[in-house]
Amino acid sequence: MSFAQQLLTWFDEFGRHDLPWHQPRTAYHVWVSEIMLQQTQVQTVMPYYRRFMTSFPDINALANATTDEVLAHWAGLGYYARGRNLHKAAQIIQTEYGAEFPQDYDQIVALPGIGRSTAGAILAQAYLQRYAILDGNVKRVLSRYFAVEGWPGDKKVETQLWQMAETLLADVPDNRLADYTQAMMDLGASLCSRTRPGCEYCPLKSDCQAWLCNRVKDFPIPKAKKTIPTRETWMLLKFNAQEQIALQRRPDKGIWGGLYSLPQFDSKNALLLSRVDLNSLLEWQVIKHTFSHYHLMIQPVLARANAQVAESDQDETEQWFDLKAALTLGLPAPIKVLIEKTLEEKPFG
Repeated sequence: MSFAQQLLTWFDEFGRHDLPWHQPRTAYHVWVSEIMLQQTQVQTVMPYYRRFMTSFPDINALANATTDEVLAHWAGLGYYARGRNLHKAAQIIQTEYGAEFPQDYDQIVALPGIGRSTAGAILAQAYLQRYAILDGNVKRVLSRYFAVEGWPGDKKVETQLWQMAETLLADVPDNRLADYTQAMMDLGASLCSRTRPGCEYCPLKSDCQAWLCNRVKDFPIPKAKKTIPTRETWMLLKFNAQEQIALQRRPDKGIWGGLYSLPQFDSKNALLLSRVDLNSLLEWQVIKHTFSHYHLMIQPVLARANAQVAESDQDETEQWFDLKAALTLGLPAPIKVLIEKTLEEKPFG
């Protein structure tokens, strides 16, 4: 049997057939799921996806929502540019395509946040068009099956993997393109996982070069490791007499883009020198938050707002929120944790 036949036979028995974005498997459902699944596992995504679809059941609902509403549903998934791009793309689809998801590859990849693999996944799964995908799971499967030397993120290696993916796709029956696409992702997420792969149960092992050469652990070739730097920041949890907290909306570009966060400072000195509106300072234990390219050590500082300070000395970028209302906003994960801790511990009585 061919690669495709072996994979589909395995998928029919062991694949995932009840994922929420397959019910129904429309372009909108596949699109939202594919964006959420970028660098995020299925089990993590499913509750977010269900809440998202309850609030935004179609393209019009998503396009008509505010950015704050969308990001509030995205909070905790990370990589927040994905949520902003999803919202922007929905508005473009509403305006330019009458809220009907396009079926043309060039039109799809022109939308914000959609690359070649995501476009291929949408076209194959929703429209049964013959397009390959190359997400992280598929890269791992192909790297092992063909024993591809080189890090898959390298441009030359990635081009080689795309050629392999498209060649294998040629044997897939027209009516099984959606299943084949899902099968590639399922195999990479299960038997061909990054650690402790279940090669003895793999439907492809008889032709897998990594298995035949006893080099499964060598593939895919890892990226050369770099030391992740550590940065420090001081974050201010400032409360007024009504027990409201001051938050700032971050710029759309950069870390936590478009989310609400706490006022942030490079040092305690910088915090104290720039604020004339504080009293009753209280320091909490440092918390560590890790991004893909650095560790952030956050020193939370709690303070009361000084009611005697003139309005002209207040920071105009800050907005006051009740604590429970703040938790409904789009918040970075560590900020949400700090606000929840404040609700629980009531540090100012």
